[in-house]
Amino acid sequence: MASLTASARWSTKAAAKSNSNTLLRKWTVFMESQSESKTLWFLVSLVVQGVFFLPIPAVLIYYYDAPVLVLVLTLTLFFANIIAGMGGAGIKTLLRLFAASIIIHTLMVLVCVL
Repeated sequence: MASLTASARWSTKAAAKSNSNTLLRKWTVFMESQSESKTLWFLVSLVVQGVFFLPIPAVLIYYYDAPVLVLVLTLTLFFANIIAGMGGAGIKTLLRLFAASIIIHTLMVLVCVL
């Protein structure tokens, strides 16, 4: 009986130790909480990319003489999101792709404009 009490204490300590409030942990909790609205996030991702991100290569290439790699990256990220969403990927994959797309496009704009 003593071993059951010791293991219960050990698991409580381990759970308390892993409950740190880091930014990565908060992001993971947020992704897991959005599992019911996976279709909504897929549609939001497609609309944001279609309206804001797909015109970026045209502007950067025409006005700022950006390399064609900008177009390749934009289309790759766009089609990766479509394939992941329609292929039944999990919510974590969809949100990570969407976040990566936002970060990469922001960096491309900053690098080409500045």
